[in-house]
Amino acid sequence: MPDATAVINLDIEGPTISRHLYGHFAEHLGRCVYGGFWVGEDSPIPNEGGIRLDVVQALRALDIPNLRWPGGCFADEYHWKDGIGPREQRPRMVNTHWGNVEENNHFGTHEFMALCELLGTEPYISGNVGSGTVQEMSEWVEYLTRDGDSPMVRLRKANGREEPWRVKFWGIGNETWGCGGNMRAEYSADLARQYATYCRDHGDNTLYRIASGASGADYQWTRTLMEQINCFGCEATPRTFFQGISVHHYTLSGPWEAKGSATGFDTEDYYRTMVSARKIDEILTGHSTVMDLYDRGRTVGLVLDEWGTWWDVEPGTNPGFLFQQNTLRDALVASTHFDIFHKHAARLYMANIAQTVNVLQAMILTDGDALVLTPTYHVFEMNKGHQDATSLAVHLRTRDAHRRVGDTELETVSASASVKDGKVLVSLSNLDAEEPAEVTLDLRGGGIAEPVARILTADRIQAHNTPDASAAVAPRPFDALKTTDQGLALTLPPHSFVTVQASLT
Repeated sequence: MPDATAVINLDIEGPTISRHLYGHFAEHLGRCVYGGFWVGEDSPIPNEGGIRLDVVQALRALDIPNLRWPGGCFADEYHWKDGIGPREQRPRMVNTHWGNVEENNHFGTHEFMALCELLGTEPYISGNVGSGTVQEMSEWVEYLTRDGDSPMVRLRKANGREEPWRVKFWGIGNETWGCGGNMRAEYSADLARQYATYCRDHGDNTLYRIASGASGADYQWTRTLMEQINCFGCEATPRTFFQGISVHHYTLSGPWEAKGSATGFDTEDYYRTMVSARKIDEILTGHSTVMDLYDRGRTVGLVLDEWGTWWDVEPGTNPGFLFQQNTLRDALVASTHFDIFHKHAARLYMANIAQTVNVLQAMILTDGDALVLTPTYHVFEMNKGHQDATSLAVHLRTRDAHRRVGDTELETVSASASVKDGKVLVSLSNLDAEEPAEVTLDLRGGGIAEPVARILTADRIQAHNTPDASAAVAPRPFDALKTTDQGLALTLPPHSFVTVQASLT
């Protein structure tokens, strides 16, 4: 008998998996922006207007849907007018959150928008509520998105941009419960209403306003925001102040004070990490349940705009730069998260991994002119077919695919599926560090043809990529598929991620 059977009804379609669940995050933190995305126009590293082109090329291969900027905690000490105009005239500041280093503001609004255009992605701007003003954020929206004539339009044109940009996504603050102001939920909700009021839709640029939401399982914070989300009686037509509510959750293997090494971990640490990663299902369920009480039509999106693993920084690096290596363990955290995201596609509208380059669970690591694609990067690439696809419910029946981890029973097989353009994509993870898993795909309500599989794994769960071994963890063809009367059968090696794509018949 197989260790697990995944029953998938090919003819019963679920909610659409928003492409924005595969979003990214770039903060002025460590070497994410400077040295990551931005090298300057005088750099010997190939660039366009100072933007590093090898990073752009790598991210375009992921069909990156959106990029969140400038923070994070940095957003609430960032004043956008310091980052426009001639670079040599821009005032400097101190980045008090991340390393207490000087920020020269050479990468600002115009540079970020140029980056988004090169990436072919949508910008997601996180506005300053913690130390900013309503007017400041309102004018930023006007500067970026208004056409015609106005003070901010004239300022934008004076800085070289005639036409407005389209900027849909706006964050109303960041972590207002912590680094964004240490606010109470009630006060933060009032500010979210106020700021959202003055973040105007200019022309046909309709904003998607995202209120700063909870940390982890703080469901009361979400309840407080949902109680304040609508405006009744203040205008002729009732309206919704904000269209999304954020939540942040990071995966650790232990306490915050001792997060552990990104590479120097044992099997016990690995399993604790997987238990922590699977908690995101409970957290998303809890926030969705609260939101359903106030918004049964699910018109307001849940936005997980910070997620990923958080380890101790690499030895010898600045503690405030949050640089960590990225192993196969991180990749399996990502693959498991995506399965859970797909399950919550009816409510979860966006998710942003922290962060894109050189910080926390990065897609890309750079060192001078060297560039390394991490194992997590490959999960995003292998899974990109799920973007804007129709989800298919996966009913997973497990027999021996379990591990006891402390007081928790960890289910070691994870799966999700979707259909788009006549093709079905199934993602499968075996989280067992030591044992393979025999899995049957029981495909009902239709047939398939020409299945093709790929696998991401390595000999060790600690395996990672470096400039000298850039493909230590990289996808390769997986030909161990067997056709059965039910559909397909395959054996997942230990600690592996596999995708199967096939045409519907």
